[in-house]
Amino acid sequence: MSTEKNTKAGLGALLAPDNCVLLLIDHQPFQFAGLRSHDSQTIINNVVGLTKCAKLFGVPTLFTTVLEQRGGLLIKQLQAVFPDQKPIDRTFINTWEDTRVVDWVKATGKKKIVMAALWTEICLAMPAIQALGEGYEVYIVTDASGGVSLEAHEMAVMRMVQAGAVPITWTVFGSEMQRDWARTETVPALGEMLVEHMGNVGTSLTWELQLLATPVAE
Repeated sequence: MSTEKNTKAGLGALLAPDNCVLLLIDHQPFQFAGLRSHDSQTIINNVVGLTKCAKLFGVPTLFTTVLEQRGGLLIKQLQAVFPDQKPIDRTFINTWEDTRVVDWVKATGKKKIVMAALWTEICLAMPAIQALGEGYEVYIVTDASGGVSLEAHEMAVMRMVQAGAVPITWTVFGSEMQRDWARTETVPALGEMLVEHMGNVGTSLTWELQLLATPVAE
C-alpha cells in the first residue's frame, strides 16, 4: 500500500485564512473587451466578492496587470477593495515569469495559491501550470475568470486540472474561509457580501432577516 500523502484530500486540502494567498491577474478593460465565455458583469461581481472575502479573512492579496498603459487600469470596483495597493504592472504574459510576483508569494511562506484571471486560457493557465510544476498547490477560481470563448475557458480549465490545479468558485473560497458559523466575528460582513454579490441567495437572506424582525402578532 502506498503511503504517499494525497494533498488534494483531507482537511488539509481545504483553504483557510492562514494557509493561502490570492493572486488576481489582469482584470483590466482590454481583457474585458475580449471576454466571451461569461458576461462582464458576472465576472466583475464574482471577482469583487472573492476579493472582499480575502480582505475580510486577512488573506494576502496581490493585484497584477499587464501593459497597464495599453490595456487599462485595474477595474475601479476591484481596486476599491484595496485602494492603497498599486498593482504590479508586467510585460510578461505569464505572471509567474515576473520575479516580483514570485518573490511576493515566497515572502508569505504560503504554498496554496488561489488564482483568478482574464483570460483563463492564457493569463490564468500559464502561471497556474508553472507554479504547479514548482511545488505550489494552485486553486483556480473559475467563475472569477473568463476567456475569449466558452471553449477557450473550458479547455483551459481542463488543461489546468490535468496539471493538478483544483477548480473552485468564489463562494467556495468564502465558505472555506468561514468554515464555522460559530466564528461570529466575521459572520455579519460575510452576510453583507452574500446580499451584495450572491443574487437569489442574497435576496433570500434579506427576506429572512426581515421575517425575523417582524413583531409577533398579539
